[in-house]
Amino acid sequence: MRVAKDWRRHGATLALLIVAAGCVPPAETEARLAPRAEAPPVTAPSVTPAPPRDPIRADFTLTGLAEQGAVMVGQVPSDTSALTLDGKAIPFAADGRFLIAFDRDAGPGARLVATLADGRSVERAIAVAPGSWRLEHINAPWRGSASSDADFERRRPAELAEIAAARNMEVASDGWRQKFRWPVTGRLSGFFGSQRVYQGKPGTYHSGTDVAVPAGTPFVAPADGVVVLAAAAPFTLEGNLLIVDHGMGLSSAFLHCQRLDVKVGDRVVQGQKLGTVGRTGRATGPHMHWGLKWRDARLDPGKLAGPNGG
Repeated sequence: MRVAKDWRRHGATLALLIVAAGCVPPAETEARLAPRAEAPPVTAPSVTPAPPRDPIRADFTLTGLAEQGAVMVGQVPSDTSALTLDGKAIPFAADGRFLIAFDRDAGPGARLVATLADGRSVERAIAVAPGSWRLEHINAPWRGSASSDADFERRRPAELAEIAAARNMEVASDGWRQKFRWPVTGRLSGFFGSQRVYQGKPGTYHSGTDVAVPAGTPFVAPADGVVVLAAAAPFTLEGNLLIVDHGMGLSSAFLHCQRLDVKVGDRVVQGQKLGTVGRTGRATGPHMHWGLKWRDARLDPGKLAGPNGG
């Protein structure tokens, strides 16, 4: 009996040990069931987008009129290092923009050449259309306000030297980029390019456009610029003369003024009052003579500013 009891007791103990062993998972099971550590998120390196590149220009772009007395604005080909017009160096801005113009007596063609950084060149032949010029008879003395021909010959060289020095000044202005406006509006009394005869004596062609308005009428800047000449005393022909440089070699001259309200070195903005209209110098009546010049080329204001609203 005792043996049977002991067997039953040991059997129960063995059963409990087996049950307990079944409740404990093996080590490899623990490793398989343990939660897996998540990997840290991968952050892509930041990339700064490249700045947009200007489209490559393989040729010139030109706008404006290719004719005597007119102006054209253009864009050089990409990678241009130098620009010439008929062999003469032409400046261009940092954005590649440039200005060219054709004299009243310009020939029938011009040649524009851009030299690229790699030594290659891009050429453009420009056909220049002729202008149509009038003949005007003016009842005013050839010598202007000079008291005699001798007085004119004595005074004129110094006046021309002062004008040349003003036009040779180089100024920084973006006025040449603007759409020009008329300095004053009214009846046109003199036309650019017309051949003039002064009291029977032939003179040079008319280098600007005349607008007849009453003396004392204000006139304004046709575009931004810098004053490079403001006559201290009336010139024999031009009278009280004002010249404003608009940059890139383009300048405006205002003749026969009654009064000047700006001085040399002043920066002016489009529409700013510059002075008043008069009849000083060689003039038969009060009017504004507006002349435009690009380097040595004399230009027609109407081709740049459009019709006069007077």
